[in-house]
Amino acid sequence: MSTGWIVLAFVIYLSVMVLVGVYSLKQNNSSEDYFLGGRRLGGLVAALSAQASDMSGWLLMGLPGSIYALGTGQIWIAVGLFIGTVLNWLFIASRLRRYTIRANNAVTLPQYLENRFHDDKRGLLLVSSLAIMIFFLVYTASALAAGGQLFTTVFGIDYKLSLTIGAIVILTYTLLGGFTAVCDTDFIQGTVMLIALLAVPIVALAMMGGDMSAATSVDPNYLNPMYDGGNKITLVSILSQLAWGLGYCGMPHILVRFMAVKSDKELNKAKGIGIAWVALSLAFACVIGIVGRAYIAQDLVAEGTQERVFMYMIIKAFTEDVRIPLIGGIFLCGILAAIMSTADSQLLVTASSVTEDLYMGFFRQKQSDKKMVWFSRIVVVIVAVIAYFIALDPSSSIMGLVSDAWAGLGAAFGPTVLLSLYWKRTNTKGAFAGIVVGALTVIFWDYLPLFGGQTAGAVTGVYSLLIGFFLSLIAVVVASLATEEPSSEMVKEFEDVRSGRDI
Repeated sequence: MSTGWIVLAFVIYLSVMVLVGVYSLKQNNSSEDYFLGGRRLGGLVAALSAQASDMSGWLLMGLPGSIYALGTGQIWIAVGLFIGTVLNWLFIASRLRRYTIRANNAVTLPQYLENRFHDDKRGLLLVSSLAIMIFFLVYTASALAAGGQLFTTVFGIDYKLSLTIGAIVILTYTLLGGFTAVCDTDFIQGTVMLIALLAVPIVALAMMGGDMSAATSVDPNYLNPMYDGGNKITLVSILSQLAWGLGYCGMPHILVRFMAVKSDKELNKAKGIGIAWVALSLAFACVIGIVGRAYIAQDLVAEGTQERVFMYMIIKAFTEDVRIPLIGGIFLCGILAAIMSTADSQLLVTASSVTEDLYMGFFRQKQSDKKMVWFSRIVVVIVAVIAYFIALDPSSSIMGLVSDAWAGLGAAFGPTVLLSLYWKRTNTKGAFAGIVVGALTVIFWDYLPLFGGQTAGAVTGVYSLLIGFFLSLIAVVVASLATEEPSSEMVKEFEDVRSGRDI
C-alpha cells in the first residue's frame, strides 16, 4: 500500500513538470527565447532557479553521504559553497548581466567572452564551447546517475530502467519548454527540495527523542569538524573543501540565470532570496548526514550506499514511523527535484554552446528562428544520450562525478569571468590562456594516472579546483600583461559597464 502512495506522488509530480514544459512551448519563438527566456526572468524565479540548478542531487545525496560516512569534517565543503554563493550574487550577478547586454546582447557564456574581448579569430568561442561540452557531459551524467539510484532504491527496479525513466522525463520538458520551462520547474523543484530538507531531519529527530548517541558510538570524534573519518583533519583537506566555493564564478548554468533576469531591480530582489535558500539548504543537508547516522540502523558505508541516506530516512520515517506514505513520496520527489533541476540546466547550456556558439558561430548558417529551436532540441537529445551512457555504471559516485565537473568548469571559466568584469587590462590572449590552463590542469590532476598508477589528486589530496583556479588566474594575468593592451573600444565598454552607462 505504501508503494502505491509513493507512486501516486511521483506520477503527480512528474505530470506537473511535463505540463509546465507544454505550457512554455508557445513562448519559444527564437533561440534567445529558448536559451534565455527572452530575458524576462523575475527575481524570485531567478533566485530559486539559480540555486536549484546549482545544487543538484549532490545536495541531497553526495553531501549527506559524505558527512554520514566521514563525519562533520566534511562540512567545510558547505562552508566554502556558502561563501562562494554570497560572493557570486554580490560581485558577479549584476555586472555580468549588464556586460552581456553591452557585449552585443550575448545569450551564452562563450558568446559573452567573444564579444567582451572582440575576438574576431573565434578562438575563445571554440575553447570555451569545448570546455563546456566536456565537463557538462560529466556533470549531466552525475545527475542521471542520481536519478537511477533514486528509482532503484524507492521502487526496487533495475538501475538501467531507472536511469532510462529519469532521462526521458528530463528530456521531455526540456525539449518542449526550453529555458522558461527549466526555470519555472526549477522554482517548483527548489521549493520542494527546501521543504524536504527542513522537514525530514526534524521528523527523524523527533522519532529518536533527540538521542544522537548512536552517531558517536563508533567514532567519538564524529561530531567534531576538526576530524575527518576518525583522523585529525589536515589543512590541505580544509583548504580543498573550502575551494569548492571558487567554482561559482565559472558555472555557465548559474551565470546564465544572471544574464536572463529582466532588470537590476529584480536581480537585487533575487540576491537575498538566493543566499537565504543556500544557507538553509546546505545547513540541513549536513544535518541529514549527521541525523541519518543515528537514525538508520544499517551500515550504509559497508553496503556502499551512503549516498542514499536521505532516501532511507524518508522511507523509514513516513512508511514505518509516521505512516504518511503520500507525504514521504512528495519528499522523495524533492530528491528527484534536485536531480532534475540541474540536469535540465546542464542539457540546455550544452545545447546552447553547440547551437549558438559552434554551429552559428563557425558555420554562420542562415536559418529561421524556428529551425534553430528545433536544431537545439536535437542537440539536447544527443547530449542526453551520451551522458546516459556515461552514467550506465551503477557504482558511479555522484560526489566524484560532480567534484570533477565542478572543478573543470570553475577552473576554466572562473578567473576569466572574474577578471573580465573587474580588470580592464584583461585581453583576448589572457582569457584564452586562462580557459586552456584551467581546463587542462583539472584534466591532468583528476584523470591522468601518472604517479604509480594514481592521479596527482589522489597522491596529494589537493582538490583540482584549488590548483586549477589559481594557475588559470596566473595565466590570465601573465598572458594579458605580456601581450598588447586592450583596444580603446574595449576599455570604453568596460568603463560603461562599471559606471552603468548605456545599459
